[in-house]
Amino acid sequence: MEQSGKNYKTIVVKIGSSLFCRADNEIDTAVFDSIVTQVTSLVQRDREVVVVSSGAIALGMQILGLNNRPKELENLQAAAAVGQNELMNTYGRFLKARGYYAAQILLTSEDFADRRRYLNAKNTLLALLRYRKKGPKTVIPVINENDTVSTDEIKFGDNDRLSAQVAALISADLLVILSDVDGLLERDKKTVVRLVEKITPQIRALASSTNRKTSVGGMSTKIDAAKMAVDSGIPCVLANGRKYNCIVSAVEDPLNAGTLFVPIPKGLAARKRWIAFSTKVKGTVVVDDGARTALLNNKSLLAVGVIGVQGEFESGDVVKVIDRQNTEVARGKVSVPRKQLEKIKGTRFDKEIIHRDNMAVL
Repeated sequence: MEQSGKNYKTIVVKIGSSLFCRADNEIDTAVFDSIVTQVTSLVQRDREVVVVSSGAIALGMQILGLNNRPKELENLQAAAAVGQNELMNTYGRFLKARGYYAAQILLTSEDFADRRRYLNAKNTLLALLRYRKKGPKTVIPVINENDTVSTDEIKFGDNDRLSAQVAALISADLLVILSDVDGLLERDKKTVVRLVEKITPQIRALASSTNRKTSVGGMSTKIDAAKMAVDSGIPCVLANGRKYNCIVSAVEDPLNAGTLFVPIPKGLAARKRWIAFSTKVKGTVVVDDGARTALLNNKSLLAVGVIGVQGEFESGDVVKVIDRQNTEVARGKVSVPRKQLEKIKGTRFDKEIIHRDNMAVL
C-alpha cells in the first residue's frame, strides 16, 4: 500500500469527546483551535474534509454541572440538547475567525438504514464539499449523532462507527479517528502497533473499553469502525488528538502518525457498503460449509445450502448469514420470507435466497 498521504483527497476526521475535556472537567478550547487550524490548512491545500465530532453530551454535562454521564435517556438527551448548541457555536467561532463556516448535520442510524435518506445525506454532504470551490466562503461539514432524539432503537451508540459510515457514504480516501491515546497499543500498553494489515482476533484482544466519565465506547469501537472502513476500501488511522499537527501528520505520513489499518483491495461497492454497515438486520440464516465456500467465491445463496433460520423477516429484509461456527459470512437482502425459507431450506428451490448483487461478503 502507498503510505504517503499525497493521494488522500477526501478525508473524514472523527474527534472524540475525551479530547475536549481537561482533567478538571473544563472544556479545552485549545483543542478546538488546533483542530480548526489543521482542517482549514488541509482545505487550503485542496483537500476535502468532513468532521465527525463528539462532545455535545460532554459539553452539556459541563454546562449543567453534571459530574457523571447520565444513565437515564431523558437526561442524556437534555445534556445533548444543551451541549449541541455549544459544540456548534464553538466550531463556528473558531472557523469564522479563519474565514470559514460550519455546516451542522445531525444523523441517526435510521438516516442510514433507509436507502432514500441515505442517498439524500450523501448528496447533501457532497454538495457542501463542492461549495469550497465556489468561494469566497467555504463551509466545513460538522457531523454528530442526533442525541436529542435518538433512542436505543435508532442510535449508533458512538461516533466511531458513525465516522466510518460517513467515510463509506462519501467514498472517502482516508478516515482519521482521534482520541486521547497514541493508537492501538501492544499488551504492554506502551508500544504502539503501527500497522494492521488484517483485523484478527489477536488484534481485537488488544482493545480495552473506556472508563472516561464523558465518553462511550473505547478502543473496541474504534477497531469496529476501522473494520468498516477497510472493508469499504478506505484506510484508517487511529491517532492522539493532543499531539501537535496530528491530523496533518495522519494525512501526510499515516504510518507514523498512530496506527494505520490497511484497506482490503478494491473494497465493497457503494451499494454493498450500505447493505453491510447501514441497514437493520432482521434475522439470521445459517449455511453449511459448501454454501459458505460459494459465498466467499461471490456466488448467490441457494436454498440447498441453508440449514437454519433465526428471527423474523420478510422478503426484501436484510439478514446476516452465519456458518456452523457462528461466524458471520455475509449480509444480504432475502428474496423470500422466513416462513417460506423454513419450508424450502435444504431443497433445490428455483430462486436464489440472496442474489450475489444484493449481498455483501464480510
